[in-house]
Amino acid sequence: MDSLKILKEVFGYDSFQGEQQKIIDSITSGNDTLVLMPTGGGKSLCYQIPCLMLDGVGIVVSPLIALMQDQVSTLKGLGVKAEYLNSSLDYNTRDMILSRVRNGDIDLLYMAPEGLLRPGFSQSFEGVKIALFAIDEAHCVSQWGHDFRPEYLRLAELMNQFPKAKTIALTATADQKTRVEMINKLQLESPNIFISSFDRPNIEYRVESKGKTNQQLYSFIKNEHKDDTGIVYCLSRKKVEKTAQFLKDKGFNAYAYHAGLPHQERNKNQKIFLSQDSIIMVATIAFGMGIDKPDVRFVAHLDLPSSLEAYYQETGRAGRDSLPSTAWMIYGIQDVVLRRRMIDGGEGASDYKKVSHQKLNDILAFCETTTCRRKIILKYFDEDRKENCNYCDTCLHPVEQIDGSLYAQKLLSCIYRTEQNFGSGHVIDVLLGKMSEKVMRFNHDRLSTYGIGDDLDEFAWKSIIRQLVVHGHLKIHNEFSSLIFTDSSKAILSGKLKFFVRKDIKETKKEKTKKTKKVNAVDMSKDLSFEQKGLFDTIKNWRTEKSKELGIPAYRVLSNKSLMSLVDLKPQTSEELYEVYGIGGAKVQEFGAEILGFFE
Repeated sequence: MDSLKILKEVFGYDSFQGEQQKIIDSITSGNDTLVLMPTGGGKSLCYQIPCLMLDGVGIVVSPLIALMQDQVSTLKGLGVKAEYLNSSLDYNTRDMILSRVRNGDIDLLYMAPEGLLRPGFSQSFEGVKIALFAIDEAHCVSQWGHDFRPEYLRLAELMNQFPKAKTIALTATADQKTRVEMINKLQLESPNIFISSFDRPNIEYRVESKGKTNQQLYSFIKNEHKDDTGIVYCLSRKKVEKTAQFLKDKGFNAYAYHAGLPHQERNKNQKIFLSQDSIIMVATIAFGMGIDKPDVRFVAHLDLPSSLEAYYQETGRAGRDSLPSTAWMIYGIQDVVLRRRMIDGGEGASDYKKVSHQKLNDILAFCETTTCRRKIILKYFDEDRKENCNYCDTCLHPVEQIDGSLYAQKLLSCIYRTEQNFGSGHVIDVLLGKMSEKVMRFNHDRLSTYGIGDDLDEFAWKSIIRQLVVHGHLKIHNEFSSLIFTDSSKAILSGKLKFFVRKDIKETKKEKTKKTKKVNAVDMSKDLSFEQKGLFDTIKNWRTEKSKELGIPAYRVLSNKSLMSLVDLKPQTSEELYEVYGIGGAKVQEFGAEILGFFE
């Protein structure tokens, strides 16, 4: 069976997207293949279809047990002979699956890298024809990356034991250095490399200054995503739990996820997130890799990610269905302090720390930019975009740049006169002329810089400090958080170097409301006629009940695009059902009669 026929009959799609066809042809022609494709771009089809075309079993390396279970369940629902082997299975079940593999009764077998590397794997698969190794989340092999997993480094030695099997390595995020490392560490032989655009045009990127974190998050969700599914990322487990409880107290269906929670609770919360609507998952970065939920409408970061790669990977979990979604982040100077401490206090070698600091500098520049945020993301991944996107905060609400040299001089003078021994909060108090206990205790009310900054508010001074740090004109002491000079500080202070800043002005409550007012949720049915809307809602309600009955996510029964296609085409026969987007043979057989009943 050829690839296009499998695409239609098994998966229910009429045509391939982007370079999917070329990637499949590369694999089926016997070439090692490296694929860089953004989340939601259809990476999984690039190895699933070849596994159904080639003689032998395809081994899919997937890093997370819960996710491989979800993917196998989806494939089985489409009539594909797929299974997984991992530590959650008992001996008898594992033995039965291995027996099926030896008998050629399985097309795709999902395994964690640890399982592949266990003693005895080679013996268990002796005589088995392995057609393909598909390495999902292949960036995990990179020691420079944000998701490094040591077990990925040993995959090449295992795959070398099966020299006739070809390898496809796939990831949604990798800069040039990481790409080279993936090829070398996985020992890909002259691979065909396919790099799709990293642009996610349906995602609106926004960054705001951190103030009252919980209130900012509440306003964002309430005003823009009240009934939507979303993910909120926090750096610490404690903050995850507090934020989840805060959102629950505000009436949202919020759940916590981090590595410190009991295994059963993590799995339960993940299952709820995947299977129900209007769920908010508050999590550390332990959550999200491989999450296949198409209708995540927002990803919020309450703390600064470690790099632009990490940010892109995490925000990429929004809008997999190509509908409008938001990537919203707040950050402040303390994020910079904490991230620098984490890098310097880590166990990595000096070269690794140097790279980590540069990656942090890159995301700080992204946060403080006055230009199109999308262009910065794409440039980071070596993709040149000429025009602005007109769909990020700096495009929708252009930021004015002004000569901030005088403000910088006032600030630097104050830091100098307080002997570079104090953090941003205290320095700002001196500039604003506040009579805090600390200011009075150190007699800083007697300094010439006391009160000279009252022409700006605290919000603006924090912005100037952040920008000076980002541009290398100030440093933050990693242990004491005090502001200290760099080589260029005195040049600004003496007037030899000009400093231009974003004009961040604290908005009034009225202006904020006007700026952030949006439609709460994406309403796919808003352009339908009255009759079509009624039909859409009826089928959607049936989908909800059917998903509960089967214990699977609603989108597994029918995706939102399939609902729209049904209402548009109004099929009358089983043959016409095949014309509906996302409906293949297995779904026609399982749900066809019930679906056709809506159109009688």
